[in-house]
Amino acid sequence: MSPFRNRDPLANPEELIPRIYAYAAYRLGHGPDAEDVTSEVFERALRYRKSYDRTKGEPIAWLLGIAHRCTNDVLAARSTSHGEVPETEAAESVEEESVRRLSLEAAVAELGERDQELIALRFGADLTAAQIARVVNLQTNAVEVALHRALERLRRILDRQGEASGEQRRAAAEPSVR
Repeated sequence: MSPFRNRDPLANPEELIPRIYAYAAYRLGHGPDAEDVTSEVFERALRYRKSYDRTKGEPIAWLLGIAHRCTNDVLAARSTSHGEVPETEAAESVEEESVRRLSLEAAVAELGERDQELIALRFGADLTAAQIARVVNLQTNAVEVALHRALERLRRILDRQGEASGEQRRAAAEPSVR
């Protein structure tokens, strides 16, 4: 048995918990679902910590693999909930920040699953392209290109939302004619 195999992947949970939560929040929205997934990830990690093999990657990559499966379970359950829109908690901040976050969340939700995953790994889990490449088993340059394209798609969606919201504000400001 390798000496690396026994190294505890949860030795520094204070560094890992916020990254796993951020990943889950990017995929599911801030609030109870992301919190539940974070708890489930660490519960499973504790249960299976002896199977962790450091030679196969860093603890964050191992935990993100678990988080990926847990978030997919929640997303699958949502899709079978007869079209109900899940409630998400908005950040406790000024109105503009709340609107910005909700707009971003809605825009990310319009992306395909792969784009959502890459954006969650990059900005939620705060991984570099090289780290993401190891997690998703791709070449670093392929991840960089895919992230660039995903962000371009996200920008187009946000631009479209901005244009639509500007039209709604103008329409609301105009007096109605009967």
